[in-house]
Amino acid sequence: MLILSTACLLLLLCRASWQRPPPYTPSPQSKHLFNITQPASYLQSKLPSYQIKSRFDFQSVNLALNQEWIELDLFHHGLAQFSAQEFERAGLNAEDRYLIQFMADQEVSHATVLSNMLGPRAAKQCQYKYPFKTVQEFIDFCQKLTRWGESGVYGFLSFLENPNSAQILLQSIVTEARQQMIFRQFEGLFPMPIYHVPGIPQSWAWTLLHPYLVSCPSSNPYIEFDIFPRLEILNNPDPFLTDPRPPAITHNRTSLSLPGRTVKFSFEKPGKIVGPNGDYKTITHSKSRRPKFAAWTSHYNVTYSKLEQVTENSAVTVQPYATIFPGQVEYPVINGTMFVVLTDTDLHVTPSNITALNQHIVAGPAMYQAD
Repeated sequence: MLILSTACLLLLLCRASWQRPPPYTPSPQSKHLFNITQPASYLQSKLPSYQIKSRFDFQSVNLALNQEWIELDLFHHGLAQFSAQEFERAGLNAEDRYLIQFMADQEVSHATVLSNMLGPRAAKQCQYKYPFKTVQEFIDFCQKLTRWGESGVYGFLSFLENPNSAQILLQSIVTEARQQMIFRQFEGLFPMPIYHVPGIPQSWAWTLLHPYLVSCPSSNPYIEFDIFPRLEILNNPDPFLTDPRPPAITHNRTSLSLPGRTVKFSFEKPGKIVGPNGDYKTITHSKSRRPKFAAWTSHYNVTYSKLEQVTENSAVTVQPYATIFPGQVEYPVINGTMFVVLTDTDLHVTPSNITALNQHIVAGPAMYQAD
């Protein structure tokens, strides 16, 4: 009986090995640990508040609101200032003009949502002035203004104390990123010659924005960020003079600038009365008040070049060469529509502490049209 039982057992084992295994059946979700404790932050809040309360958040988002207001006015102003024939001669047809009109509609929504978060003290629309006289100059100004508007928000977005309002602002600013690329296409430029979009401090954005605000309602909150002395690039590359191209989805065109190019600056002294209603004054925190370096800001980098022939209101430098990740993609960081400030030192900064450079700015920023 023992031998027979062993034989039967072997037979059963062999027969079992010949059979296919049963099909796989996923375990019920209840058996998995989906309900383990996770970092919650505001993510699980049932009643998130989007109200802006802290001084830093209010000043930062209110500055962004001023940017949205001028964009709304700017897009409408350009469409009204120039005739259909002038747009057609610039290569922009009725469908292109409608796209600009739609961008203005986007700004209505952006200004509304930021105003709602800021509450009754939110800035109202101001009176503006613009530097363009042709359709091409209008498009160029739009692509520069949307560049500093986008980068100006990236500079403070991650530091907002209320992440709920930061999320709302993020969902607006990514739309502006698309606007900036479209204006580059309208200008006949390569649409996105950068790998990463830089963030700039609020003072940089306000320095670039304030010259175009003539007067604002007395109820508008005072903007507390610094305005640095004006910086002008005397030989800024001009896409309408250097190998001009018509509007298109893209052009594989030669860069407007190259390393080794001489760049000439003029700059003002601090203390000038500026801004809407003449309520502001330019300032520098530099102890020497004499610039030594040009700080080129793009991607994640601030790249310095020494200034030469420095006087009380002018200087010259040579466009430097640098890459983001040397030895990988050898593409220069001096590209796109980027920012330049003049500083008294070559302080090492990164995207999260670039504001530390404010203590050393003598003038700027200015927009450099590298590509």
